[in-house]
Amino acid sequence: MKGPWSLAAFEFVSFGIKQGWACLFGGAMLGLLLATFLWYPDDAPVSRYDFLVIGAVLIQVLMLWTGLETLEEAKVILVFHITGTIMELFKTAHGSWIYPEESVLRIGAVPLFTGFMYASVGSYLARVWRIFDFRFDRFPPLWLQGLLAAAIYVNFFAHHWLPDVRIALFAGTLLVYGPCFVWFRPDRFHRPMPLVIGFLLVALFIWFAENIGTFARAWAYPGQEDGWHPVSLSKLGSWYLLMIISFVLVAAVHRGGRRDTGGPGHENREASRRE
Repeated sequence: MKGPWSLAAFEFVSFGIKQGWACLFGGAMLGLLLATFLWYPDDAPVSRYDFLVIGAVLIQVLMLWTGLETLEEAKVILVFHITGTIMELFKTAHGSWIYPEESVLRIGAVPLFTGFMYASVGSYLARVWRIFDFRFDRFPPLWLQGLLAAAIYVNFFAHHWLPDVRIALFAGTLLVYGPCFVWFRPDRFHRPMPLVIGFLLVALFIWFAENIGTFARAWAYPGQEDGWHPVSLSKLGSWYLLMIISFVLVAAVHRGGRRDTGGPGHENREASRRE
């Protein structure tokens, strides 16, 4: 690399590779959804949904066995798996979406593989934090983040009877996380980004993944029963809020954001001076 342009190009490629590596569990799950949608035999002795459960468990065990996920990260993913499954039971009971295929491994109307879709988000956030060596400026207190996450989770249920306060929750995320910057390391140096911008980008890619999942008929929203169409952009807000819950769980494992007294920018300046 010679000069800022080649450095920028190299870091951009490195950033993409690391992001893909962080998405390993979610990417494997999406691959399973698409492969079984296209090629799973109709007369198989195990239903497609049950096969997805078995495949998801094997992927998770393999990631733990190979050290791709730590035990602490797996605990957070398990909590998010459980909270996601509880929400699935509630939302399907209220007709928010359906799972059109039959299966044995299910709780009520919810196939057990769905919890692993939520776990994919938790896995990504846990892995991307470690892979990019996250550090933060003006990281909000964990107790404050916990209150915000709890309010978000309650609203996912309560808005069926009470006024939907997600606009206030969006404002709350800006108040809590607006001043915060995340420093991430695509190669040798840490680079800054407003944390809220990072949340929005992750929510956008989860929305892309959700479109792949509905295209593969893993689940269907009202209006998709007779034919696929893209998921409404309004779901971006839901994923943005749900991702906050996962972020807080991962932050709890890390016991807050890592801070250096010199700041990540300090190490960049020192490395540049040495060069």
